[in-house]
Amino acid sequence: MLAQSVTPVVGGEERVVEDLSRELVARGHEVSIATLQQPGGVTPEEIAGARVHTLRSTSYRITQTHQDTERRHAPPAPDPETVIDLQRVLRRERPQLVHAHNWIVHSYLPLARSSHSALALSLHDYGLICATKRLRRHDEVCSGPAPVKCQVCASEHYGPTKGLVAAFGTRSNESRLRRHVDVFLPVSSTVEQLCRIRGDEVSQVIPNFIGELPQPDLDDPRLGQLPEEPFILFFGDATVDKGAWHLADAYSRLEGAPPLVLVGRCYIDELRERPNVFAMGAWPHQLAIEALRRSLFSVAPSLWPEPFGLVALEAAAAGKAIVASDIGGLRDIVVDGETGLMVPPEDRAGLSAAMQRLISDAELRNRLGAAARQRAATFSPESIVPQFERAYEAAVANRRASNK
Repeated sequence: MLAQSVTPVVGGEERVVEDLSRELVARGHEVSIATLQQPGGVTPEEIAGARVHTLRSTSYRITQTHQDTERRHAPPAPDPETVIDLQRVLRRERPQLVHAHNWIVHSYLPLARSSHSALALSLHDYGLICATKRLRRHDEVCSGPAPVKCQVCASEHYGPTKGLVAAFGTRSNESRLRRHVDVFLPVSSTVEQLCRIRGDEVSQVIPNFIGELPQPDLDDPRLGQLPEEPFILFFGDATVDKGAWHLADAYSRLEGAPPLVLVGRCYIDELRERPNVFAMGAWPHQLAIEALRRSLFSVAPSLWPEPFGLVALEAAAAGKAIVASDIGGLRDIVVDGETGLMVPPEDRAGLSAAMQRLISDAELRNRLGAAARQRAATFSPESIVPQFERAYEAAVANRRASNK
């Protein structure tokens, strides 16, 4: 596994890497993980039965190029120290297959020509073609990459210097990446389509999976911050793209509504001042899941084409109805009128109406929640992990054929 971050960094991609590693080890595979050295140097030596190797990063010696102090990000270009450390790991592990996750794959590319390892690349977002990874421009889904357009968009997103590096790296390395990947693994049909996976490229859509939801320490004092009365839950980073501001406005239109709880990093300061809105900040995953269990229902009002929407799958596994935007990978998870209610992105009146329906109709909430739990079972490890194994076999066969 090649991933830019793992525990103690908590996020959807990190959970996927760790959960998949755990399941593969349980099925008899030998797994190791190579990941960037994170701030504080607290990366564990083993995760889920897999050895962990840390990789240095030259880009993080240039402190002006990054803002996130919680995690280190891989650039869309080979990082010199990462390449050197990764070469050392490959010599030690001698893997049959490297399963890379997003941009850190670029530091593997200089080694790919001399390596006999097959290469699988999971696409958790749109980073294959988009410098911001979000494929969203001027509050709309982007029509696709173009040199000047991407440069302007990346500069607005990251700042001029980092934007130039991101836009140039993404565009200049795309064709090289397509040549070396043996199998692409987009997390949804939307990602496969918008990343423009070609007919001559091996690709298999494999969604994220979900097992047993974690149990928290019920004595954790943070749980005491939740409202005692029933509440609506938004969990995940509260950003404009994920519809947090859009949700707050739609919520304000409701009369006598239960509290709205936000669990996750809040990037919109004004939300903390909204009446009856509780911004809890970032919580450990098990506490966020406990908040989900205690909620009336959850909301995923994304404005961008969410690549997958793990929060929607977790809500389903918890037996909770959801109000979700009819966009991106959320369509692969939520069945409108059966497991949740779908509304068009940007439709604030529709979002308010959908929330009001679930607030007012306990029978509907229960019916949708029960059906959602049944649907979540189709995303179990027993259903999904064998798909990864078959994709690995195809990638190894493809690499052997190309090496002949």
